[in-house]
Amino acid sequence: MPTATLPEVEIRPRQTGGGGSGFGDGGRNDFWGRGRPSVPVNSYRLGLWFGLGAILMLFVAFTSAYIYRQGLSFDWQPLRPLPILWFNTAVLVLSSLTLELGRRALKQNLTVSFVRWLTMTTIFGVAFLVGQYLAWNQLAARGIFLGSNPHSSFFYVLTGTHALHLLGGVLALGYVMIGAWRQKYTSRECAAVDVTAVYWHFMDGLWIYLFLLLFLWR
Repeated sequence: MPTATLPEVEIRPRQTGGGGSGFGDGGRNDFWGRGRPSVPVNSYRLGLWFGLGAILMLFVAFTSAYIYRQGLSFDWQPLRPLPILWFNTAVLVLSSLTLELGRRALKQNLTVSFVRWLTMTTIFGVAFLVGQYLAWNQLAARGIFLGSNPHSSFFYVLTGTHALHLLGGVLALGYVMIGAWRQKYTSRECAAVDVTAVYWHFMDGLWIYLFLLLFLWR
């Protein structure tokens, strides 16, 4: 009696790591760089842009209200920028620079340099928040509070809202920094680093815009 012969089937191992990098790995890598199948990275990118769009719309609304209220001008008492605000601006700009130096180091698989630059960026972010707190204290010591005049009201609201969003960026940097210490990221698995960097640079640019609006717009 003839015996049926089953066709040979080639069994290939499942690909779990992938070779994608950043935003464009098509979801092959876990978002935090652990090499497991997870939510596609493009979903995180889309969520990031939706979030940034919402933040942008919020500050556009604040800007419209600011310009309209400034136009009334009968009780507008403009504030002068405190020296510490210039210092905070320089610190935030430096934080974007160190973050980019860290990303460049990661692309070259220079892990130690990447960790060093990322740690420095996180420290700069914390320093900016501390500086903002000191600036608010200095204004309060001069008797300038939220309800003192329209310009001081907008200053507290705009800088406070920005600081709250920047705090989220500092927390993200801290999370990524812990992952960097554990060597979870490589030049090909760095989606979390890229997403955090985009958010951080956005916060940096937003602060420069607010600084110009509050103190140079007339």
